[in-house]
Amino acid sequence: MTRPKNVVVAMGGGPTPVINNSLRGIVEGCASHAGRFGTVYGARHGVLGILREELLDLSAQDPEEIALLRTTPAAGAIGTARYRLAHEEDLARAVAVLRAHDVGYFFGIGGNDTQEVCLKLKEAAAAAGHELSVVGVPKTIDNDLGDPEMTRVDHTPGFGSVARYWAWTVQCLEEENRGSAAADPVLVVQAMGRRVGFIPAAARLADPEREIPLLILLAESGLSLGEIADRVADTVRRRGRALVVASEGLKLATLGERRDAFGHAAFSSSRATVAEVLVNHLNDVGLPAHGLARGQVPGTEQRDAILYASPVDLNEAYEVGRLAVEWVADGSDGIMVSIGRGEGPAYRPEYGAVPLSEVAGVDRPFPAGWISPCKTDVSDAFVRYARPLLGEDPVAVPVIGGRLRFARLRPVFTKQKLPPYVPAAHRERG
Repeated sequence: MTRPKNVVVAMGGGPTPVINNSLRGIVEGCASHAGRFGTVYGARHGVLGILREELLDLSAQDPEEIALLRTTPAAGAIGTARYRLAHEEDLARAVAVLRAHDVGYFFGIGGNDTQEVCLKLKEAAAAAGHELSVVGVPKTIDNDLGDPEMTRVDHTPGFGSVARYWAWTVQCLEEENRGSAAADPVLVVQAMGRRVGFIPAAARLADPEREIPLLILLAESGLSLGEIADRVADTVRRRGRALVVASEGLKLATLGERRDAFGHAAFSSSRATVAEVLVNHLNDVGLPAHGLARGQVPGTEQRDAILYASPVDLNEAYEVGRLAVEWVADGSDGIMVSIGRGEGPAYRPEYGAVPLSEVAGVDRPFPAGWISPCKTDVSDAFVRYARPLLGEDPVAVPVIGGRLRFARLRPVFTKQKLPPYVPAAHRERG
């Protein structure tokens, strides 16, 4: 009987509150097919872990710690990376590492850039004559992975939880703004989402009846700084105050953006923020009310706030990981697991598969029809789409001694078999 081939799992890009439940789904799924899969390795810091031959033995971990991955947020368990697998030398090294460790299966958890990594790794292995089954597992809080028509990919794990974060956060910010409006009539809050507006749009879920004086500024709005100031002023005149949720990707000024390996603006690392630019401008031109505009910039907690996690999102994250294993065991290859939406009034996920070539490196836009004509709101159609993804009940996270109990994996790494290697892009930077 042929010895089972080993498995490598790698994460890529920014994490989510539920990403580790996809990892758990893969690990537990492989364990249920012991005759098919050998040792499951986690690539330490994504594709960099493959290049550096840093493979964490996930099969050797305590089952309790694997179970705790369910409510362990972000990517601290095995690490992630933003590294473009584009150099021929890197591709050859990656295949050499996989071959040296008898790896026959690769699962990449991530968004469109990670699916591109999956596709390149699949193609490089085939060109080198190494048999490698590759399946992508979707993840992105931006919800920009998939087809523009949203027929094959309705949404991705990670978005439901960040949408709940904004729905709940805006409810709390409304209490702040309503109570403090005499001194601070305008509160500007910046949301993640470089180019695609799903995250700031989720602010509308806090107020589906439109009772709050809420303005939502998507990156796609196309409004100038002056136009935004006029709309804020109009709202203050009518309502006495305004709560503004602005995308980090609004084109208002030169922010001194820094960029990651894929060329994406890293706004959290930039010299200025949209919120700062907008607040300063509003205060410079003056408000039609006593007081000042204030600003807040929530950071990476948007993608690691496990206490805000959606139970729907959590369950779907596990399922895409589990199904990736089931389908590859049945012979699937070169695909990404996708989540569709069943017909009928009640929300029901339907899982399917999309070729990696259709999602690799492709951004899905926010539907133009969901942007209100005023360009400072989103439509009821978006609310109907996103509302079921929030779920109802809070997610229970273990607490011991007053502290959250997260998974802690032991640093059991497989023995390295190849010479040390520095990834090509890191050598270029010196």
